[in-house]
Amino acid sequence: MPLDLSQTLVIGISATALFDLAEADAVFRAKFAEDRETAVAEYRAYMLSREDEPLADGTGMHLVKALLALNKYKAPDDSKPLVEVVVMSRNSPETGIRVFNNIRSRQLQISRHAFTGGESVVPYLDAFDVDLFLTTNVRDAQRVIDAGTCAAAILKDPPIDFAPLREDQVRIAFDGDAVLFDESSEIVYKTKGIDEFYANEDGKKDIPMPEGPYATLLQKLSNLQQRLPFSTAFSPIHIAIVTARSAPAEMRVIKTLRHWGIYANEIFFLGGVEKAKVVKAFGAHVFFDDQDLHLDPAAKFVPAGRVPYKSDSPLFVGPPDPTIGKVE
Repeated sequence: MPLDLSQTLVIGISATALFDLAEADAVFRAKFAEDRETAVAEYRAYMLSREDEPLADGTGMHLVKALLALNKYKAPDDSKPLVEVVVMSRNSPETGIRVFNNIRSRQLQISRHAFTGGESVVPYLDAFDVDLFLTTNVRDAQRVIDAGTCAAAILKDPPIDFAPLREDQVRIAFDGDAVLFDESSEIVYKTKGIDEFYANEDGKKDIPMPEGPYATLLQKLSNLQQRLPFSTAFSPIHIAIVTARSAPAEMRVIKTLRHWGIYANEIFFLGGVEKAKVVKAFGAHVFFDDQDLHLDPAAKFVPAGRVPYKSDSPLFVGPPDPTIGKVE
C-alpha cells in the first residue's frame, strides 16, 4: 500500500541547497559554455575524487535539521511521519555519492532521494508529494511556481555565522503579499501608489485576501501544529509574518488569517522598518519574501529564499538565468 503523506510535511531540497557545493559547481560551469561533455566529465572526476570529503552547510541545512527534529514528537500509535525530506538533485547517482556520504555522516534522517542525471527534478515533485521545494536553480523554481505544483523558493547564499536562536523550535518567517497572499494588493501599490493601496486595503478589511503561492504550505504547517502534543501558542513550530504593511492596511491581514483558521505566533507590520533587523531578531531558520530588496540584507543574517512571481504576472521581470548549466 502506498505511503500516505497527506498529513506529512514534505520538503524537497536540492543538493546545492542542503550542502555548499559552490566549488563543485564552479568546476562544471567553467567548461559548460564551451563544451558540455567536457564539463560533465570534469565535474564527475571532481566529485568522485572527493567522495569521502565533508561538505559545508548549504542555506537549507538548519531548516532541514530543525524540521526533522520534530519527528521525535510523533505519537507511538501514529503511523504517519510528521516531516519527510527528499533530496532532489540533477547529479547522477554516481556523482551523488558524496552527498549520500555527508547525509549519513551527519545522521540526517533522510531516506528518499531523486537523482536525475542532469534532467530537471521538477516533474518528480508531485510523485514525492512535495509541499515545499527549496533550490538554487532559478529555472526550476520558476517552473514550479508557474505550474502551481507547490511552494518553491530560490535560496540565497548561506549566511555567515548563523546560529539558530532556539534549538527546540522551527522558526519560519513569511512575507505577506505575493507570498502568503496573492499579488493583487501589491499590484495596486505598484501601479496606483501608497494612498490608493491603503484605501483599497482599509475598504476591504473584512474581505479575505486570495491565497498566494505559500498559502497551502502555511495551512500544512498549521495542520502539523495540530498533530504535535503542544498547544498552538507553545508549539515548536513558530511562525512569523513580516510585512511592509502598516495601519490602516494591517486589519485585512489579521482577518484573512482568522478566515483561514491560521494562528501566527508573531506578526510585524513594519511600515518602512528594515525587514533584515526583524528577521535577525526573530532568529528565522528561513525567511521567504518575493523581493531581493528585502532578501539581500536579510540573507546576511538568516537563511533566506526568494519566492518567484508567475511568468504571466505584471510583477514578473525575467532576468538572465544565472544557473543555466548548474548541476544540483
